[in-house]
Amino acid sequence: MSEVPGLDGVLGVEHVELTPEKVVVRFTITDRHLQPFGIPHGGIYCAVHESTASMAGQIWLGTKGVVVGTNNSTDFLRQARNGDTITTTATPIHRGRTQQLWHLDSVNQDGRLIAQGQVRLANLDQEVPPEAVEAMKGNLPG
Repeated sequence: MSEVPGLDGVLGVEHVELTPEKVVVRFTITDRHLQPFGIPHGGIYCAVHESTASMAGQIWLGTKGVVVGTNNSTDFLRQARNGDTITTTATPIHRGRTQQLWHLDSVNQDGRLIAQGQVRLANLDQEVPPEAVEAMKGNLPG
């Protein structure tokens, strides 16, 4: 578990870089990430992709509204192994008034692509809760 709140904390995700143009996170595959057959569960990548894109989208949108995921498409390209460090990077494809589309790459410590995906976000016209703004500020590296 990491100091990061929520599911990212449970998965051991560390926020490495958080900017409006790119968000980078990393985590290490452990026993808690494995499915019953002893290989990493694909849901890890889906979850990390969605939370990373959501963080990126919210940083870009700021306090103008709240982002929510509306679609997550993740392809699993190569199996990671227990002990591998996975780095996930989110970069924007499209950022508009009502929606955003983010591209995500998850690579292992050797730079080999493990999973790739896209996450679509809706920009909701509602106030960002003050505790969410504080939590977001508290999770920025440095």
